[in-house]
Amino acid sequence: MEKKKVLFTETVLRDANQSLIATRLPYSKFADILPTMDKAGYYSVECWGGAVFDVCLRFLNEDPWQRLRDLRKNLPNTKLQMLLRGQNLLGYKHYPDEIVRMFVEKSVENGIDIIRIFDALNDLRNLETATNAALKAGATVSGTLSYTQSPVHTLKAFAKQAKEMENMGVATICVKDMAGVMTPQEAYDLISAIKAEVKIPVVLHTHCTTGMAYLTYLKAIEAGVDVIDTATSCFSGGTSQPATETLNYALKQMGYETGLDDAVLKQVNDFFKPIRDEYIKEGLLNPKMMATDTDALTYKVPGGMLSNLVSQLKAQNAMDKFEEVLIETPKVREDLGYPPLVTPMSQMVGVQATNNVLAGERYKNISKEVKAYCRGEYGKSPAPINPDVMKKALGDEKPIEGRYADTLEPVFEKTKAELAGVARSDEDVLSYILFPQVTEKYFAARKEKEEKIVKYTIAPVEK
Repeated sequence: MEKKKVLFTETVLRDANQSLIATRLPYSKFADILPTMDKAGYYSVECWGGAVFDVCLRFLNEDPWQRLRDLRKNLPNTKLQMLLRGQNLLGYKHYPDEIVRMFVEKSVENGIDIIRIFDALNDLRNLETATNAALKAGATVSGTLSYTQSPVHTLKAFAKQAKEMENMGVATICVKDMAGVMTPQEAYDLISAIKAEVKIPVVLHTHCTTGMAYLTYLKAIEAGVDVIDTATSCFSGGTSQPATETLNYALKQMGYETGLDDAVLKQVNDFFKPIRDEYIKEGLLNPKMMATDTDALTYKVPGGMLSNLVSQLKAQNAMDKFEEVLIETPKVREDLGYPPLVTPMSQMVGVQATNNVLAGERYKNISKEVKAYCRGEYGKSPAPINPDVMKKALGDEKPIEGRYADTLEPVFEKTKAELAGVARSDEDVLSYILFPQVTEKYFAARKEKEEKIVKYTIAPVEK
């Protein structure tokens, strides 16, 4: 009898360090371990997308495209994986189809193999353009369900969406539990329901935030999950993923085949340990981020969203309103049609709940983002939005019918012309379109750095 396989996606180069140290891991810190990681036997290495692109430009003074090319060169035998927010790409708003297509095409051209594509509302219309572009470019597409709990997010509804994604041509289905709130039983039931509906492999992504993740993975594996996301152990736990070595050890003992090389995994972890210690010493890695916090189970609010609420209230000297805001948050989510609490919806719901409490009147002040959401600029809400909220947000304005991206004009050629003499490639233009101010600063810093190099390397002319 053939051994059951469970494959591993290693997240240390993206989600693990994004969750623990806000993605502040420069390429130079991990370049030397890449040839070793290439021998580990991972299903894939998640290394791009999410916040990596933004942070490279904003804080690390790195070209994210060059990082990707370097990763490709140094991980020749490993599948490189990225996270893409559908029509939002890596930003917080929707982009025209031409930009989505070109961004996906360039991502694959520069080295990406697997694109995990999700939408904050699970509105499949927002996945179509990116999915079709990725398939055309020859990438493996992982159609992704943003996991959440509500009266409309049933096993049947999730399984139906998984089937629709399979029909779109995706190669795998990923269930993304960004808050780490999925319990072992919920994982077993959901993976079973999806496996009964689709013929393609199923991937599970979760976080250790609430302490559930190891149990959740084991029950998901019982239900037949094919791939799990894990992090090398020194960058695991807390708001990150479960440890790669721990699960590899346990699963092998239980008779599963993982394809991982234990000795290589140890080398990878030994390499990252001093880096982890350095970040703790500098204060960038707060040990609290590596601890278990069960509040998310009580309030059904992701850990990152909870810390955002705290900082908002502290800034307004209103920490005494914290409990009220926590009680108001699920009410706002219900009013807005139960959006999953993932970026950017988690920020919108949290800010609106805070506004409602601090104003002493619900929806007296409605944020421009919530108005845009009610207008339909983010897609279709999972359940209908409360009509009173719609009226307060839009007045007599009619919401958009159809897909918001269809109303957006092409911008690439116009932007390329504006950046003549500054942008050096189509990739540069795409960076600017996604993060204009940040990329402008990066272009200026790049030019200054090159001028300094030229200044100090040109030998003086002998008379």
